[in-house]
Amino acid sequence: MTATVIDGKAFAAKVRGQVAEHVTRIKEENGITPGLAVVLVGEDPASQVYVRSKGKMTVECGMNSFEHKLDVDTSEEDLLALLDKLNADPAVHGILVQLPLPGHLNEDLVINRIDPAKDVDGFHISNVGLLSTGQKSMVPCTPLGCLMMLRDHHGSLSGLNAVVVGRSNIVGKPMANLLLRDSCTVTIAHSRTKDIQEVCKQADIVVAAVGRAEMVTGDWIKPGATVIDVGINRIDAPEKGEGKTRLVGDCDYASCAEVAGAITPVPGGVGPMTIACLLANTLTACCRANGLSEPEGLTA
Repeated sequence: MTATVIDGKAFAAKVRGQVAEHVTRIKEENGITPGLAVVLVGEDPASQVYVRSKGKMTVECGMNSFEHKLDVDTSEEDLLALLDKLNADPAVHGILVQLPLPGHLNEDLVINRIDPAKDVDGFHISNVGLLSTGQKSMVPCTPLGCLMMLRDHHGSLSGLNAVVVGRSNIVGKPMANLLLRDSCTVTIAHSRTKDIQEVCKQADIVVAAVGRAEMVTGDWIKPGATVIDVGINRIDAPEKGEGKTRLVGDCDYASCAEVAGAITPVPGGVGPMTIACLLANTLTACCRANGLSEPEGLTA
């Protein structure tokens, strides 16, 4: 068996196209332009690249992009004051603080200062609670992207057995809650799970989000199962030359692809969906703030 490759890059482009169409419509019909504010503290190179990419795609979708770049030694008081200002700004519908933050800043305090209705990362404790109790919330972007791809591939997820490998607050736990809402039977597996290989082998859906390179191998996978690989790990690649590296997921792609029915690659799978879902969340937040119908197919 050779698995169907779930092309996250193509799917993300489709989502961005849907967002752009909806943005055009509400601008023409309601005179409203969704706005996303991104706050970057410090000069982490990877974060800078990510923020630039977010800003570029925001503008490409017809939305307003507001970038706030702060010095690495910015005080907590000043950062919180900026968030208060953005919370009160009607032109800003989504607020994202790029993580990680410098060590002197309390991430939980900062995240929970964002208005939950503008929390397009879905990390605010109010949104976490709403999601876990099955209520309307802002949903973390990466799990939302995974859910969109699963729905697209399977149609209904009702009754399927799903195993989420990893219990992080950013991916593992919200992913499990989303799958529960779609009526899957869900198991969260982690470093203390006994016979984790056998647990995974019972699953129709395996979502790997544990942060360990190529941990999940083909003999963990039920024939025909769908594998969603959230991991992004950099490992040595001596075949490319001395000191060279390559990106791999939490799954050993080659062995899993021989057994699975469908699989996301790394890179080019879940990754591109994260920014696409950030844009979708910003649009959703704008629609909710203005009493407009939410974009169909772009929410959980």
